[in-house]
Amino acid sequence: MDTPMFSSFLLIAGVAVLGLGLRTFRTPICQRLSILCLLFASFLVGYLPSGSWPVGVLFVAFWIFLPWVGIITRVRKLRLPIERIFSESRPPRDELFPFLNLLTDEIEAQDFALADDVACDWQYQRQFIRLFHRNSDQSQMAICLIHQNHFAFCYVYLVTRSRTGKVFLTWNYPFAYSLKFLPNTRVQRVRPDFSIKQICQAHHIMLGKEHVDETDVLPLEPEQMRELLEQDLKAQIDHNVRSGLLTPAGDHQVRYTWRGMVYLWSRFLLDFVRMT
Repeated sequence: MDTPMFSSFLLIAGVAVLGLGLRTFRTPICQRLSILCLLFASFLVGYLPSGSWPVGVLFVAFWIFLPWVGIITRVRKLRLPIERIFSESRPPRDELFPFLNLLTDEIEAQDFALADDVACDWQYQRQFIRLFHRNSDQSQMAICLIHQNHFAFCYVYLVTRSRTGKVFLTWNYPFAYSLKFLPNTRVQRVRPDFSIKQICQAHHIMLGKEHVDETDVLPLEPEQMRELLEQDLKAQIDHNVRSGLLTPAGDHQVRYTWRGMVYLWSRFLLDFVRMT
């Protein structure tokens, strides 16, 4: 390997290692700088061997258009149920979801009580949800596990409902969310590494900013949570059909429109830029 080529390799490797190092810091500025390093390293991979900056830009554009591979090959064929019916379910196996009991203990430490374990199966996918309720402020919390083939992920959300119909949601969903929320829903996304206590604190701060106090909160019984879950998901599907992101596909299912796939792509890009 000649000296210029070796120097180019070291420069690319150095920028890439710097980006990986910045990823270990959880501050937003370091996360964004790590993305810039990744993009710059991609630019150098194309630019240094060719000496052409358009080739470097082409390598950067690879990351921008990469999500379309998954959208065209997987999302275009995806079918979503118009209604999801949840039934009582046993918890998943420990080897599939080893953190369920740990998360349950953390949530119960915040004065939540276990309300129900429910699940819904559709198109080779299983969605398990453990529901919690807190009497003191009528908040609902849930642990969710999505399992499909050999891929699984989990997230936690905390919900407060107001008497005026507004829904305040704090969650740590790890990916760009693929559907629009209802106009009456206020969403706060926190980092996946937030503890349950931090999620509760962030939710409390959001309620304070929205001037929501105890008299504004809609009182609910734990037995209502499963029905409310099904109603929320159905209302969200209906809203996305009206917005043109989804369209009926027969057999009580919907699919993404081209407009919906462009929206999904934009969410991927926004999530890529934020990386918080």
